[in-house]
Amino acid sequence: MAKLRLDLIGRYLKPHRKTVLLGAIALVIVNVLSVTIPMEVRRVIDDLQEDFAISYIFRQSVWIVLLASAMGLARLFSRQLVFGVGRQVEVELRQRLFDHMLGQDPGWVQEIGSGEVISRATSDIENIRRLLGFAILSLTNTALAYCFTLPAMLAIDPWLTLAAIALYPVMLSIVGLFGGRMIKQRKRQQEALSKLSELIQEDLSGISAIKIYGQENAERNAFSERNNKYRDSAINLARTASTLFPLLQGISSISLLLLIALGSGQLERGSLSIGGLVALILYVERLVFPTALLGFTLNTFQLGQVSLDRIEELLQRKPRICNPQLPKSIEEPIQGRLEAKDLRVTYEDSNKETLQGINFIINPGEIVAVVGPVGCGKTTLARAFGRMVGVPKGQLFIDNHDITEISLEDLRKNIALVPQEGYLFTNTLAENLRYGDPNASKDRIKNSAKEARLIDDINGFPDGFETLVGERGITLSGGQRQRTALGRALLVNSPVLILDDALASVDNKTAASILSSIRAQTNRTVVMISHQLSAAAACDRILVMQNGYLVQQGPHSELIKTKGTYKNLWEREQAEEILETIK
Repeated sequence: MAKLRLDLIGRYLKPHRKTVLLGAIALVIVNVLSVTIPMEVRRVIDDLQEDFAISYIFRQSVWIVLLASAMGLARLFSRQLVFGVGRQVEVELRQRLFDHMLGQDPGWVQEIGSGEVISRATSDIENIRRLLGFAILSLTNTALAYCFTLPAMLAIDPWLTLAAIALYPVMLSIVGLFGGRMIKQRKRQQEALSKLSELIQEDLSGISAIKIYGQENAERNAFSERNNKYRDSAINLARTASTLFPLLQGISSISLLLLIALGSGQLERGSLSIGGLVALILYVERLVFPTALLGFTLNTFQLGQVSLDRIEELLQRKPRICNPQLPKSIEEPIQGRLEAKDLRVTYEDSNKETLQGINFIINPGEIVAVVGPVGCGKTTLARAFGRMVGVPKGQLFIDNHDITEISLEDLRKNIALVPQEGYLFTNTLAENLRYGDPNASKDRIKNSAKEARLIDDINGFPDGFETLVGERGITLSGGQRQRTALGRALLVNSPVLILDDALASVDNKTAASILSSIRAQTNRTVVMISHQLSAAAACDRILVMQNGYLVQQGPHSELIKTKGTYKNLWEREQAEEILETIK
């Protein structure tokens, strides 16, 4: 696993290897200068023991200041380069993750949870940025500091050097002891934060249901429980960190005191010069900060590796519905002929076929209704046309083209699917209508609104087409939302239009009017999934489904004369309408 993570880090940094190399060179320069400056201080102090000259002090002071300034500039340059790489990788990774999410099948977010996805796309990528910026810079700097500083210290006095760093293995052991605990605690904190974000996301989306059923207290308690779990996980991590870092700093201070105590004895015996002791003190102080910071650096590094795993888990997820390896090109315009040959669809998490050997042909320009009891497979059929569910090869065709051999882009350009809950974006009505074609003219937007029988509603709004619909179209009624989604599909003028109960919130008269408008103004093929048999009766033909089978098909006038599912559904609907009239 460690090798895998190092491979991932290398892969992320590879496009920026030139910048990383420049940053590494700058770090080397910093460490060379940081070793040189104490040596210069040592020389000056020892020289002053023999000849105290103001001019000499001035010249050497200027020289040391120049070296320190050069070191500061090199350190600034290295930080800007390495931190800049971290920021760039953050942007690229977030874009890559977003592009990958768009390529997934529609149901994947529901499986993972939107709060979990948002957490990974924000906090986890932020952790990776710290890993590739701060953590790598700090670890590299620590390694270089030891590589350059220890030889210089040993050259001055090996025994004092060993005494000064004798406690450092203890520091590393403490880091190792606390490191495993901290990474587990950090992971629990991330999971608690994800669950908290998911609850917030769900409650904001379902605020109307919470109000309707008076469940504010229940949601408040659920939030309090998750919030407390996040607090406890954060406090546990903070306790561990607040114990580790003072321990490391205390041990570092003991090392410095030990050096001063032993060095004083060396001065009395004359085996060490004052300049040499000062240089050793400067070197030890130079090692104190990166060593004391090592715990925090390793924690950041470990946290970044956890986040790498979490991000890679998403990136490695293959979409269930993919483009064919060699998509079939469509050279002639699609006419809209649809055909199913023994169509069978099974959801991945189910052993039962939702569609069981369906056969039909829908001719170009035909308006066909699909009806049947709840759960009979109507929505699955609608989703199959747009390959929103897995469809086996050789079972569903458009103009004699197997839909599994056509690229998803070409397929969905020619088949417009309008679901029952048409999603509206937080934008104007005009922008929602032109979503499928952002460059659509105002006339086309207006015509699609007329065709969807939405124009009168829009004219009644003070801002007309510039009316903001609010999040998920909350400012519109159910019927207005459905007609807006329908108008969006009509605007792209696809040769095939699939309405998956997309007129459920529209009265029968308006639904029939919309179908008449579509029939009069276009020659597109329309498949209307519906529970409204009065609207279905106006279609050219009706497909009747039950328990995943196609049990009847034909025009309304023939089906009501034949015993079967359709006649039963029709008689039930008529009886319900009579009861509503009596009431």
